[in-house]
Amino acid sequence: MRLTRRQVVGGAAASALAAAGIYELADRLGNAPPRIATQSLPSEQHVLDGIRVVTDNDVEVLVPPLHHQVVTANLRVDETPVAQREASDHLEQALGALDEEFEETPAGLGVTLAWGVPYFDRYVPGQAVKHVPVDRRASATRGHEVRVLEDAVRFPSDPDSTVLESNDVAVLFRSDSLDHIAAGAKAIFDDLGGLFDVTSIRKGFVGGGFDGGPGLPKQMALAARIDGAELIPDGSELFLGFTSTQKAGLGPSKIANVETLGYADMGPSDYFAHGTHMHLSHLFEDLAAWYLIFDFQERVDTTFHPRLDVPRYTQTVPQGPDEVQTSADVGRDYARYRQIGHSGSVQPASRLDRDMTGPDGTVYPKGTAVPQRADFNTLDNPFFWTADEGRDAYLETPSAGLHFVVFNPTSDDFRRTRLAMDGVMPSGPSLEFGTGSSGRGFNSILTTTHRQNFLVPPRVHRSFPLAELAG
Repeated sequence: MRLTRRQVVGGAAASALAAAGIYELADRLGNAPPRIATQSLPSEQHVLDGIRVVTDNDVEVLVPPLHHQVVTANLRVDETPVAQREASDHLEQALGALDEEFEETPAGLGVTLAWGVPYFDRYVPGQAVKHVPVDRRASATRGHEVRVLEDAVRFPSDPDSTVLESNDVAVLFRSDSLDHIAAGAKAIFDDLGGLFDVTSIRKGFVGGGFDGGPGLPKQMALAARIDGAELIPDGSELFLGFTSTQKAGLGPSKIANVETLGYADMGPSDYFAHGTHMHLSHLFEDLAAWYLIFDFQERVDTTFHPRLDVPRYTQTVPQGPDEVQTSADVGRDYARYRQIGHSGSVQPASRLDRDMTGPDGTVYPKGTAVPQRADFNTLDNPFFWTADEGRDAYLETPSAGLHFVVFNPTSDDFRRTRLAMDGVMPSGPSLEFGTGSSGRGFNSILTTTHRQNFLVPPRVHRSFPLAELAG
């Protein structure tokens, strides 16, 4: 069922990219929902059109692509302007061919290229200083200049073993078809193999239960014999049982763009307009503890906020602007119960605290969500394939987890939201919790193994950003 590291030593990453392992089962278990065709490519790489909207418990829910894959890599390109431009041309030709072959919807193939701090530092340092925008809000708060892209950090609930990665590039593939994802990965990392040293391959799935049945996460966990799999409720979108892709809980189309909310001082760096920031991490999920130690009300308290009244076994809980918690609400929960919920704690940092208007005239009302998540469940341990088994603590045994992918306007915007998950509110005192405390939301059943931040350029600059300005 699963491709092992030993099986791919000869072909290395290329063989792993072509293999589906246990995820081939997801193609048979998950029925691809109907999708809306699109006629044009958005300027944003991170925006995926053609997303189906369904209604569950009177809540609008977005139906994400069934299959996801992230490939991280370092570059094998010389650090000269000529070599960079030549490599950029080859990569853009491959991406253009994929654009012509597949529409940018879940029925086709979504491809998002994100570039890490090491790329900008090593290949285009001078251009990065001029064109990577300054985060005005973060700079004012911290008292020194902060860019919209920063290195990832460990958070209070992260273990000391959390690996802070340093990849040059990460590519996110999204589709209802494994074959489409395989074609995309081959075109970039196999056919252009001379450009990249692949460092990891991360695969997974989400959804599949909106039209009835047990749902893809439960079926996949059962097939992999994950402890606690039989306790996942039928129809669950993700392993932990609650619907995660409510329309009101995800940022609308362009809100996560670098330029939309005015956090970035674009100045001469309009180069990155229509781009965004991407955080990538991997987390293990202890399903047995989640379902055996926590009863349903405790799972609600942990996921949303303490003592929320929800009918038993509800999966889709309203999280619109009227349900948003403030920092004061979170503080009161802590004072009364010594507990905060996951959604409730992050909302003061992840929702707008006032009406805002984007540069295109779009009005974003108070309470609108900012982050656009593209996270997906996985059976990787922690990755499907890795070039460094020792560093990544790679095991062949499947394990329940989450590859967390989220788009925010800046690194600092993600940082604020993640700190709030640990009880560090954007305004007000920090809430103190003991190590492993069940009072701090999900953190008692999650273990973060890896983190890295990336800058996602607009589509027009997706291939070796700023390289054309070098020299």
